[in-house]
Amino acid sequence: MSFDEILRDVRAGKFQPIYFLHGEEPFFIDRLEAEIEAHALSEGEKSFNQSILYGKEVEPLVLLDYLRRYPMMSERQVVILREAQEMKGLSDLMGYVEQPMASTVFVVCFKHKKFDLNTKFGKALKNKVLLFESKRLYDNQLPDWLVSYAKSKSLKLEPAAVNMLAEYLGTDLAKVANEIDKLALNLPSGASVTPAHVQEYVGISKDYNVYELQKAFAFRDRQKVARIQLYFIANSKKNPFIVTIASLHAFFSKVYMLHFLKGKPDAEAVKALGLRSEWFLKDYKAAMPNYSFAQLVKILSILREYDLRSKGVDTDTTNTGEEELMKEMFWKILNAG
Repeated sequence: MSFDEILRDVRAGKFQPIYFLHGEEPFFIDRLEAEIEAHALSEGEKSFNQSILYGKEVEPLVLLDYLRRYPMMSERQVVILREAQEMKGLSDLMGYVEQPMASTVFVVCFKHKKFDLNTKFGKALKNKVLLFESKRLYDNQLPDWLVSYAKSKSLKLEPAAVNMLAEYLGTDLAKVANEIDKLALNLPSGASVTPAHVQEYVGISKDYNVYELQKAFAFRDRQKVARIQLYFIANSKKNPFIVTIASLHAFFSKVYMLHFLKGKPDAEAVKALGLRSEWFLKDYKAAMPNYSFAQLVKILSILREYDLRSKGVDTDTTNTGEEELMKEMFWKILNAG
């Protein structure tokens, strides 16, 4: 079942005996756990019929004891196992997986990695329980997710606002959701979210952000690049160097790909680049006349170099601060020949 299908059933009061939630993206696991916790029991029933356990602390036999209890003055009990990836002997639950208690809703939260479903226990899970893999979003999937999540909060994101949020916040969905929740608290239901709203409530500077940096590089605007560089250096916590590198790599990669799409309709280019609409294509097209194919190859190599250097991979430059690395990288991009 998909995330939305599970959510729909839970909100309709339809529960499975076992939910095994696993995968690299913790956001969807946390959301499903919270929804089950909110809907499976009333507040009055939770005192006696809800148990939250942690994988690092609980032994399999103790957990089985919880699972096999009968609910008190309630149709069901709920047992939530958080951080299941840290539990020793998780596979000892095989017998319970094969024959779960009908009156128990068991939620297993196995985070930050995919469970190996090729094991004997994994095959039992595939056959017997509701299994949900929580996958990380690719960068090109984030804009659609942003629009969808904002819609669930009765907000409509304008394309420019989508771009700003995606570039500034990245794919940390918990962080992204928190910022959209903040917008929902401050704006009326049904409001269209503009870049000005994002700047005011999310705290992104109007003129100094990775989105504006991309545009400055697109037009090879040296003065604007220099101004943003100074701002980023003065506000490094809000503008981590590694995030800047990733953003520029994503931008120049798309400009590079556009060289192979010359003469193609915009709709085809949008699809090839994984963009939401032709609106998002304009900055990449603006950069095309300013960078030759050879220059883009060089720039992508520069970005890979500084990604490694920022992580201390180049032993000759491990003592070079991020401020100097940023200055070097920006200069090399603008002067790539």
